[in-house]
Amino acid sequence: MYKKYYVILGILGFIMFVIRCKPDNPRIPNNPSPPRDSTAISVELNRVPYPKLSDYHFFIGKLKDQVPAEGVLPYKPASSLFTDYAIKNRFVWMPKDKKAHYVGDAESLDFPIGSVLIKNFYYNNVQPANNTRIIETRLMIMKEEGWVFAEYVWNEDQTEAFLDMNGSNTKVTWEKEQGVSLTANYRIPSKTECFTCHKLNEVPVAIGPQPQNLNNDLSFSDGTFNQLLKWVAVGYLEENSLPTTIQSTIDYTDVSQPLEMRVRSYLSISCGHCHQEGSHCSYRPLRLAFSETGNLRNVGVCVTPDEQINQDLKYIIMPKRTDASVMYYRLNTTDASVKMPLLGRSIVHEEGVELMKEWINSLNPCQ
Repeated sequence: MYKKYYVILGILGFIMFVIRCKPDNPRIPNNPSPPRDSTAISVELNRVPYPKLSDYHFFIGKLKDQVPAEGVLPYKPASSLFTDYAIKNRFVWMPKDKKAHYVGDAESLDFPIGSVLIKNFYYNNVQPANNTRIIETRLMIMKEEGWVFAEYVWNEDQTEAFLDMNGSNTKVTWEKEQGVSLTANYRIPSKTECFTCHKLNEVPVAIGPQPQNLNNDLSFSDGTFNQLLKWVAVGYLEENSLPTTIQSTIDYTDVSQPLEMRVRSYLSISCGHCHQEGSHCSYRPLRLAFSETGNLRNVGVCVTPDEQINQDLKYIIMPKRTDASVMYYRLNTTDASVKMPLLGRSIVHEEGVELMKEWINSLNPCQ
């Protein structure tokens, strides 16, 4: 009898372990890598932003190889904002013994003073040499007064990137796929343009490093781990501040996922930072943050537009009718006066437009 009792307890214990280890609430991996020594990195808050990217020592070896120094941790949101098809590498660095804290699923982590977010934009198969070209590296540095922007533009030789907050354009042609080349008039943002997207109630904020965007697996040098728990393991995130479950976005390019979740994740990373209360487009009727798009009216379905572009566009989203949907029209044009997003692209995101078309055609007609 007692033997049977202990067997039952053992089975229950195993079931509870499996439940606790479900993807929504993953545990810290065994033998996680320790925090890496970052003494070689230089972030003197009274001197930054430095004139050159190399002054920080975030990367070892040739700067263009983007090999992170010790203490510089890669990260990647579940979905990425479209920027003329540029490829992006992201990293985070924090001072020794400093940690970020969870605030909310859809809110940026609360980063300690001295933290730096690093984001590189580049293209492969750039013509005519068919090589790799890094266009820019954007830094966000947390100082006493809050986040400050630092924009670094790479030279032609790809040996250095220099501080330039004025904004500029550069033409780039690359082979997107075999036999198909695209050309973009790529926009390197000014300080004002950075603030346009990265603001909430007129205060600079980070966009990508929200728990809802990082609650997924990423391949690191020592294995594949849930990103949030990897941050905990290296001492970059306070474990006790994390909730047991997080309402998370997904990779919108993953066709195995539900169409609605793909669209909500796409709109969240592409538009949600502007179309929310206190942001640049808060005067518009749309609310496109992931936490708000469960309500179809927030996405504009069967909602009359607040601005008349032309008489054929009846609703912001008109089910079964891309030709009568304002949002589809804005996403599918390069006209600077009406395109969306306002900044960050000079060409149409074909895959994003196709995703929206599929979703619009799946909706029930307006009543």
